[in-house]
Amino acid sequence: MGWADNDFRGKPVIGILNTWSDLNTCHSHLRERAEKVKQGVWQAGGFPVEVPVMSLGEMLMKPTTMLYRNLLSMEAEEVLRCHPIDAAVLMGGCDKTTPALLMGAISADIPTLFLPAGPMLTARWGKETLGSGSSVWDFWAERCAGNLSDEDWTKFENAIGRSPGHCMTMGTASTMGAIAEGLGFTLPGASSIPAVVSEHHRMSTTCGRRAVEMAWEDLKPSDVLTRESFENAITVDMAIGGSTNAIVHIIAMAGRAGIDISLEDFDRLSRTTPVLANIRPNGDQYLMEDFYNAGGLRALMAQLGDQLHGDCVTVNGHTIAENIADAELIDDDVIRTPDNPVAAEGSTFVLRGNLAPHGCVVKPAAAVEALLTHRGPALVFDNYPDLKARLNDPDLDVTKDTVLVLRSAGPEGAPGFPEWGMLPIPDKLLKEGVRDMVRLSDARMSGTSYGMCVLHLTPESHVGGPLAFVQTGDEIELDVPNRKIHLHVDDAELETRRAAWKKPKPKYARGYGQLYINHVTQAHEGCDFDFLQHGPPTPEPPIF
Repeated sequence: MGWADNDFRGKPVIGILNTWSDLNTCHSHLRERAEKVKQGVWQAGGFPVEVPVMSLGEMLMKPTTMLYRNLLSMEAEEVLRCHPIDAAVLMGGCDKTTPALLMGAISADIPTLFLPAGPMLTARWGKETLGSGSSVWDFWAERCAGNLSDEDWTKFENAIGRSPGHCMTMGTASTMGAIAEGLGFTLPGASSIPAVVSEHHRMSTTCGRRAVEMAWEDLKPSDVLTRESFENAITVDMAIGGSTNAIVHIIAMAGRAGIDISLEDFDRLSRTTPVLANIRPNGDQYLMEDFYNAGGLRALMAQLGDQLHGDCVTVNGHTIAENIADAELIDDDVIRTPDNPVAAEGSTFVLRGNLAPHGCVVKPAAAVEALLTHRGPALVFDNYPDLKARLNDPDLDVTKDTVLVLRSAGPEGAPGFPEWGMLPIPDKLLKEGVRDMVRLSDARMSGTSYGMCVLHLTPESHVGGPLAFVQTGDEIELDVPNRKIHLHVDDAELETRRAAWKKPKPKYARGYGQLYINHVTQAHEGCDFDFLQHGPPTPEPPIF
């Protein structure tokens, strides 16, 4: 390879785990950023080694990237364990990439920091400001309603992705970057930096330098992660109006660290944390570039004050409180103050009831307020192909008061827990002007989505959860302010339906798919593999 002994001997070896891929548009700039990381490693007296790992590109992977989150986490863990690596820089940003890399690093437990890919630049089409994902749902509804031509749609598509980087809305990618920073895994302010601004280059070089220092200090994930640091991450998630997907990922990461985080923690902290980030899909107009210019995550965290555990240590060796001490709030409409929040309570509520004994989640800040309390008849779709086949039948018995129900969309049932939870509104209702209605499923939804979508109903229908027994016409009642969901069918009738139910056949008979369905946990447990959760340390591989 052309290296001389004194190039590496006696120097920390810094692994750069790069998720760049030609099939992941969010990460299209990471090859160049890897060179900046190497530059920083050399500057600090280390020896950089770049290792490619699986890239989870949200738009082009089938059936869903969530099926492969745990696979990337396994790869990251074993890459760090089997190679002579003293510390690591993890490079990612697209939705599932961030939690997957962090889950693997937590399990490997060597000095590690995370380099966020960063959001793309704000997009515009004529006078319209476009938000990735969120604007797609808006404009697709107008196209289905007959208000947008194919030619206009093509122009819209060509305008919405203006640069490298992940979604510039507060979708799952932006949410997970902020959570990584809230946990203490990034340099201060790193998660807010747009992908292509010069500061992102400088941050990448600093990551390389800091990784060398961390190797000498032996500052590991187990030295950073505590129950308090996970509470900080949840509080940040609520304050930014984060994606509902964050719940599954935070629980999975906590499980790797041996820290018990449950849905109750999210519900408890949501009740006391205001939404401060006025960013789509919760906000009306602003995007992540605006968030960066307004002061970024450091400015938002400074507004939270004592709601954060300020003494939690981060990867730069300083505490959260020290890292945000000099944060400046530049625009208090983009980043609100606690006395003028976007919403008084956190963005994600946890509901319970006879339809979701282990809980389900909803994002009320992104829904029509009139639907926060609702009772209506169910219209049940057994799976997504059934939904696609029947939803736009002109004779379908559906009104704006109907509760659309989708099952067979959970971790085992789909399989992979895809983002099917934002069920499309039937075309005939769109043409009548309907833009939101109550939708229930055991699926997830994109963090860029909006609407009254009740998600992650657990246990999922595929394993015999109550969703499996709902029939078209059953009355379903939703009471979001009181965190309740209820199927108005008596217990005796539900038991009769349960006795007649038969579990569907598994979707995979071999390979990784079979491994997944045999070992994935339910949504409220993080959807990690049961054998990957915290246990005795894996011994260092022997060298013979």
